[in-house]
Amino acid sequence: MARADTHKNSDSLGFEAELFKAADKLRGNMEPSDYKHVALGLIFLKYISDAFEAKHDALLAEDPAAAEDKDEYLAENVFWVPKDARWSHLKANAKQSSIGVLIDDAMRALEKDNESLKGVLPKDYARPALNKVMLGELIDLISGIAMKADSNRSKDILGRVYEYFLGQFAGAEGKRGGEFYTPRSVVRVLVEMLEPYQGRIYDPCCGSGGMFVQSEKFVEEHGGRIGDIAIYGQESNYTTWRLAKMNLAVRGIDSKIFWNNEGSFHKDEFGAQRGSDGAPMKADYIIANPPFNISDWGGDRLREDVRWQFGVPPAANANYAWLQHIHHHLAPKGTAGVVLANGSMSSGQSGEGEIRKAMVEADVIDCMVALPGQLFYSTQIPACLWFIARDKNPGKGWRDRRGQVLFIDARKMGSLVDRTRRELSDEDIARIADTYHAWRGEPGLAAYEDVPGFCKAASLDEIRSHGHVLTPGRYVGAEAALEDDVPFAERFAELQATLDAQFKEGVRLQGIIRQNLTKLGGTIGKP
Repeated sequence: MARADTHKNSDSLGFEAELFKAADKLRGNMEPSDYKHVALGLIFLKYISDAFEAKHDALLAEDPAAAEDKDEYLAENVFWVPKDARWSHLKANAKQSSIGVLIDDAMRALEKDNESLKGVLPKDYARPALNKVMLGELIDLISGIAMKADSNRSKDILGRVYEYFLGQFAGAEGKRGGEFYTPRSVVRVLVEMLEPYQGRIYDPCCGSGGMFVQSEKFVEEHGGRIGDIAIYGQESNYTTWRLAKMNLAVRGIDSKIFWNNEGSFHKDEFGAQRGSDGAPMKADYIIANPPFNISDWGGDRLREDVRWQFGVPPAANANYAWLQHIHHHLAPKGTAGVVLANGSMSSGQSGEGEIRKAMVEADVIDCMVALPGQLFYSTQIPACLWFIARDKNPGKGWRDRRGQVLFIDARKMGSLVDRTRRELSDEDIARIADTYHAWRGEPGLAAYEDVPGFCKAASLDEIRSHGHVLTPGRYVGAEAALEDDVPFAERFAELQATLDAQFKEGVRLQGIIRQNLTKLGGTIGKP
């Protein structure tokens, strides 16, 4: 069932961990939640400056007069960097006590000359509590990133360093880190399954933009063109929105990401009010990791909303509001992957069971994946993936899968990377994604087959018989027992021989212990 490609991870540079250790050592007593903005802001500034310097050098060689023309850079989607904001200027002054002021001035100058960066960059490096010696050392450390690489390679390396640092800071912050970062292996499962080659990609709660970064990587790795995808997103946390804007800018990804503190439910930036024809924006792919089981989403003020096609979601839990908001924004042949708490698959409280039943009966549920525990920084709540499809008979050479739902139980997959967190391997991700692709009947793959204990294509009648509960464990059954060709008598004799040997060894050890105790007893009390 495997694809021709091997899904090997080509993203490991080898030095990110050492770089992060060095940067983290400079942190001292500063909280990770504060330090991440210091470090990530400087990495972003280094990226901006490297991209500018590469273009600047090229223009100097062609037409020196054009090298200081701002429009020459903006025309090629390169940020204009004023002289005092360039990395070379900051590096030359890294040991000055005024370095914090110089960095803040550089950030302000960048925002002034680049409209898309307005309100995005951190500008509090001059605050008294921030150690200026540490700042200078951090600048020296970051100065070495990609120093010997060509311009394209340099940008790629800096982008990957930014992404790696995001993940490490999320781990250091624990629960708070999960608010802005979805673990990379989870994002890769979603992206590999959905295969967003081209079209509109939307995330209604985009965090720091990891879903978009992985989508771009998928397109690149599979020979597509980045210009074939369009990025749309929304984030209610202003600080997290800034991280996302920088994350995407570092990767050179053009996007339309909005911030508003009301959130996607109460101010849908891509709703009817923004459509030129009075219709909401429709996406070909939606990838989202909404906050689990959120109870204060203000659902009591949205009882009559047009998005609730399958039923009014309970005011005490937003899970089914997210699912219906996402379905509302799907294009006619669009597909979505959503991370939710496991309880969403079986809950019957406050009408959730009726909404789930309506979604199943409307045949919009395409696939359900149960994930292993300990994947997330923010919670130990077990999670699952919902895949929604507007059209389960889309053509493209795929088979008609109407009236069926694929269930995948991946709870036994992954391995611990530390005491508290698990990751899915490349092989795990490939197996899950390839199973889904084979079930969809994609050309070039072996025919799909149910695998006891792992995957099952269930009919709607079978799902009805389970009360419309969508927990994969109910459908995939137990793993098949391993075949054993060794006769019972032979296995019994082998077991008896093992037990006999262990008994004889026990008798021998007891004899030695008695002898030693006897000798010891004979010496006790003697002078």
